[in-house]
Amino acid sequence: MRLAALALKNIDYETVAINLTKDGGQQFSGEFQALNPMKQVPALKIDGITIGQSLAIIEYLEETRPTPRLLPWDPKKRAQVRMVSDLIASGIQPLQNLSVLKQVGQENQLTWAQQAITSGFNALEQILQSTAGRYCVGDEVSMADLCLAPQVANADRFKVDLTPYPTISRINKSLLALEAFHVSHPCRQPDTPPELRA
Repeated sequence: MRLAALALKNIDYETVAINLTKDGGQQFSGEFQALNPMKQVPALKIDGITIGQSLAIIEYLEETRPTPRLLPWDPKKRAQVRMVSDLIASGIQPLQNLSVLKQVGQENQLTWAQQAITSGFNALEQILQSTAGRYCVGDEVSMADLCLAPQVANADRFKVDLTPYPTISRINKSLLALEAFHVSHPCRQPDTPPELRA
């Protein structure tokens, strides 16, 4: 999600791949732990600081580089953007993180991830039916869209049937037509495993 924010705001960046499975997980190295004590990706080094959570990264970029806007001026729409963003970033995405999947066991991972995504998408679809225009909240790309696109990619990865989620599917299709979302898609990153590449 933060790569799309960087692309939308035309911020040059260098990606340093952190392989979550190689060598027992490169996120556990002392070097990476110094960047993000939670031992999770992402971590963004910018303006002399390091920021280690996606929503915090996006909010910082918004506050320091406000064009184009990712949080609407209108307080009600801004609250809706934050609600959708938090629902995805806190209520759906963490439940399919590698650390959680390891805890549920190899044989249960697919079912667990599908249930987590389906439960979250049931709520998200209902919310988006009242907030969406072309995108998650109205007709301007927002932080909520930056959260939605990678979560739909995860849904695809875990073979979730998106038929019951026409609003989510429609918004995602609109997002993937935008260059920033196309280039930042998880299947197009330099460290994406071959079997997950587009």
